[in-house]
Amino acid sequence: MRLTQVAQHADDLDRAAEFYQRLLGSPPVARFDPPGLLFFDLDGVRLLLDRNAPSALLYLRVDDVAAAIARLGTGTVVVSEPHVIFTHEDDALGPAGHDEWQAFVKDPEGNTVGLIAFAPRA
Repeated sequence: MRLTQVAQHADDLDRAAEFYQRLLGSPPVARFDPPGLLFFDLDGVRLLLDRNAPSALLYLRVDDVAAAIARLGTGTVVVSEPHVIFTHEDDALGPAGHDEWQAFVKDPEGNTVGLIAFAPRA
């Protein structure tokens, strides 16, 4: 079994498309309006931005949490600044010997998005 699609609420598809394109570094792969559906590809998992979807808490892996926030630009609401949340001793939840960095931002639709990066332990 594998995850195929995650849906996230978005009232304004243009505004959401701009935010997620900056965050993900790639454009949407499909748009159907009406009914108001916008898709991004996350390495084979579809991210669906949908006017009728409930809000979800997405955690997206990025190369560098601080750089991802900087790429979003001024005006981005940072809920939680980048910080180490966990050090992985084994490979159970992340690469052994790495710190797991997290931060949380608000997308322009008011949804919270978690950003995760792994960095070798200092």
